[in-house]
Amino acid sequence: MVEFQQKSSYGIDDLREIVGLLRGEGGCPWDREQTHSSIRADLIEETCEVLEAIDLEDSELLREELGDVLLQVVMHCQMEEETDSFTFDDVCDEVCKKLIVRHPHVFGDTVVSNTEDVLKNWDSIKKETKGQVTYTDTLTSVAKSLPALMRAQKVGKRAKRAGMDFKSAEDAMQCISYEKAELDEAIACGDKTAIEEEIGDMIFSCVNAARHLGVDAEMALRAATDKFIARFAKTEELVSIDSYDMKELSIEELDVYWDKAKAMLRD
Repeated sequence: MVEFQQKSSYGIDDLREIVGLLRGEGGCPWDREQTHSSIRADLIEETCEVLEAIDLEDSELLREELGDVLLQVVMHCQMEEETDSFTFDDVCDEVCKKLIVRHPHVFGDTVVSNTEDVLKNWDSIKKETKGQVTYTDTLTSVAKSLPALMRAQKVGKRAKRAGMDFKSAEDAMQCISYEKAELDEAIACGDKTAIEEEIGDMIFSCVNAARHLGVDAEMALRAATDKFIARFAKTEELVSIDSYDMKELSIEELDVYWDKAKAMLRD
């Protein structure tokens, strides 16, 4: 057993100490074996659970899930501290300095009139501090690990700053039709590589259209998926009421149930 003073209430320093003990001699074998790569997926999962709590507007769950994300941050910092690379304090120091530098209208004498001015300053300062010389640099700096729709929307938004964008939502929508025609041609030719490319182009065009229409593509697809699941569940329920198994029915027969399910859920 390691030496640790248990309390009725803990703070960030206690969390750092606990993680250090778990990773140290006499600590937890599992924790000691972990690396940045081995717990990479955990950070994604915990972040998604925070988003779920936000969507549910569940403050108690949000508090718990934020703690799990914080644990991941402390774990990664502890791993770096063990190699004398950087510490949790270094991380805090860097983000504090970043916030101060990027808010000159709060911590300096820069004058802004509205949120738009704030965002323009933020982008300009970010580009300068990150050494982004070209517009292309701002695009390539968008993390490839982001969900594909989110990354596409962010890349499109940054391309707009260079003037590379559709003039209107109508133009963006028209591009979807162009890409659909190219996809049809690739399908007719039976070229699998071209089909994949054209489907990607069409999805990217849909993301651009969403951006021009003020829609978050990631949220829109998430909602569409949830809607599909709800309709699927209702369809299966209706099929079961008639003593059928969905696999026993043709797609035409299932479509009849599907339409009934849509109507019921709409009402």
